[in-house]
This record gives sequence, structure tokens and C-alpha cells, in this order.
Amino acid sequence: MGIESCSPTGVAIKDTGFGYTLSVIGGKYKMTILYWLVEYKEVMRFNELKKCIGTISFKTLNTTLKELEADQLIIRKEYPQVPPKVEYRLSERGKSLIPVLNMMCEWGNVNRI
Repeated sequence: MGIESCSPTGVAIKDTGFGYTLSVIGGKYKMTILYWLVEYKEVMRFNELKKCIGTISFKTLNTTLKELEADQLIIRKEYPQVPPKVEYRLSERGKSLIPVLNMMCEWGNVNRI
């Protein structure tokens, strides 16, 4: 399967599988969050993710996590306690994206200039 079948002529890229995949993983921090959840810790709390990423604001992290949850790539579990405890982990759908991210990593390692 080549790129032609992913983005056929005359079809808007947003209406293709390729475009959908880009919309799900696009953004400055989405792949970074997925990376932390798969490589370092299966379940992470908000502040752990914030600390690991470092350069992300609380608002941006919150928004990005909501987008990943809406796309069903992560599962958010909230515990009814004070202070609130919220954990994030990859969903099965999110785990199915990991081979794609691994291939991107391999490509970057081979082609880095």
C-alpha cells in the first residue's frame, strides 16, 4: 500500500485515513504523552506527566489529555477522594498506535542529520 491509496487524488487529506491519523497524533505533545505512557510507566498521574514533559503548561497538558481521551487513545480514571486523584493509561486503541510511533522513531534514528 503506497501513499496514493492513503491520500487519493481529488480527496481532501482531512477525509482520508492518513489525514485522520495525523489529526489524532498531531500537536506538540500528543506523541510525547503516548511515549511516556508506553515506555516508562503504564499508569501516570497528571503531575507525573507534567514533571516528565517539563516544558508543557498545566492548561496545555489538560487540553491535550482531553483530546487524547476524546480520541479514545487514553483512559482517564478519577478516584473520588480529596485531594482528587486522576490516573491516565493507554487504551487498547492507543496501544494499537504504538507500532506506528515505533516506526517513526526508527525512521528518525536512521535519517537524522
